[in-house]
Amino acid sequence: MSSFIIFFLTLLLIRQCSGRVFTFEMHHRFSETVKKWSLQKIGGPLHNWPVKGSLQYYTQLANHDKLLHGRKLFKFDGPLTFSDGNSTFRISSLGFLHYTTVTLGTPGMKFLVALDTGSDLFWVPCECGKCASTDDPTLYSFDFELSIYSLNGSSTSKQVTCSNSLCTERNNCLGVYSHCPYSVSYVSSETSTSGILVDDILHLRTEDNEEKFVQARVIFGCGQVQTGSFLDVAAPNGLFGLGLEKISVPSILSREGFMADSFSMCFGHDGAGRISFGDKGSFDQEETPFNINPLHPTYNISVDQIRVGTTLVDSGFTALFDTGTSFTYLADLSYTKLSESFHSQVRDKRRPLDPRIPFDYCYDMSPDANTSLIPSLSLTMKGGGQLVVYDPIIVISMQSQLVYCLAVVKSQDLNIIGQNFMTGYRFVFDREKAILGWKKFDCYDIEKIDHFPSEVVNTTRVPPAVAVGPGNDDAEKSDERTTNTPQSSFASSVYQTFYLNLINCYLTSLTLLLL
Repeated sequence: MSSFIIFFLTLLLIRQCSGRVFTFEMHHRFSETVKKWSLQKIGGPLHNWPVKGSLQYYTQLANHDKLLHGRKLFKFDGPLTFSDGNSTFRISSLGFLHYTTVTLGTPGMKFLVALDTGSDLFWVPCECGKCASTDDPTLYSFDFELSIYSLNGSSTSKQVTCSNSLCTERNNCLGVYSHCPYSVSYVSSETSTSGILVDDILHLRTEDNEEKFVQARVIFGCGQVQTGSFLDVAAPNGLFGLGLEKISVPSILSREGFMADSFSMCFGHDGAGRISFGDKGSFDQEETPFNINPLHPTYNISVDQIRVGTTLVDSGFTALFDTGTSFTYLADLSYTKLSESFHSQVRDKRRPLDPRIPFDYCYDMSPDANTSLIPSLSLTMKGGGQLVVYDPIIVISMQSQLVYCLAVVKSQDLNIIGQNFMTGYRFVFDREKAILGWKKFDCYDIEKIDHFPSEVVNTTRVPPAVAVGPGNDDAEKSDERTTNTPQSSFASSVYQTFYLNLINCYLTSLTLLLL
């Protein structure tokens, strides 16, 4: 009998040691307990707490379910891109912007569109009253036939009426069922587009090995009248807005469950790049939060400091992160502090102001000039992330002489981080987390475009060719913060404690059995 009792106690002890039982109290999100916690937290009355069983009660629960489901369930696991591929390319004759080819409608028509994170609407020339010329070969220095969208030419085209929730200009509607008009003005002088909204198919494909083709219905602008830069300098065949408003294509694709609410753009040193929808970036990227204005959300970020060569410029500012702007624009005092610090470290002779050149700080490039003599430039973002600017200058050929300029334009009131500060990186616009991520990247290296890289890449080191400031001490310290974090220490200690407890339990059990 005693042997049986010892054996029973041994089994009971082993069971208790090898598996601990944890219990948690579960509370409904609108329960009285949660209500009390909420009252204690805000220290005042709850204005939006629904009465159990009311219409508001069930509506809020249903909306919460939709939100949770929308975050996790997507029609495709990996990123999406355009059916013609994810390649983008900078065209200097068209405003130095990045362009890509998109296909719309049935049968598909191809459009060469500029990619713009500074605006929301995707539009193409359509039933033109005033559009850029598409048949004059002398206007453009590239071999691409520009298209004009036709409402009747696509069998899948649908009318967007004034009753649609995305129609924002109902005051200009003739009736509820009439075509929804649109009109958008841009920062560039007297540049605008207007027309009507249209619903049609945007042709996409997955970026996995299977390369499935995807047809997604989107709402875009049938641009009937364009003005300003759209007539010759920039985006003559359409503009692809990538902003945060509900009408942008990324917003539509994520809302309809085609992708995660994020996308990435890569900008190569030679002007080539890539775009991927649904790309959430990698764990080793630098990050900074967006400053979201609920009334008009944009990709606005905060810069805490600027390093120019050997000088740390303590001048914080907020700026729009805009791929649709060729160069960077800064208002005073940030512009003055940056440009004067740059000028104080340049050894070449400054040129007098030239009305043909939009930049104030330009210099004659000596025959033996080397990029190592040009001050380096980097930005410290909110949160501490470092963005090294690889192309702070632009080189201009002036008759028989080369001139280089600090590629920053003085602005009256707007701060804009333009495309020239994005070269050499992949940027991730994570709209769900409201963060901008970036990482030094080779846009040609498709194999490196994964989401969980095994190698930590240093994104803060200044290239030797442009480093005129202090050495790489700060970069090395940044590396140490990144690579020496004991990410597995907690897990290791838990496993060690578990195994020690388990061994002790079995030793005790063995002692009981020996009795």
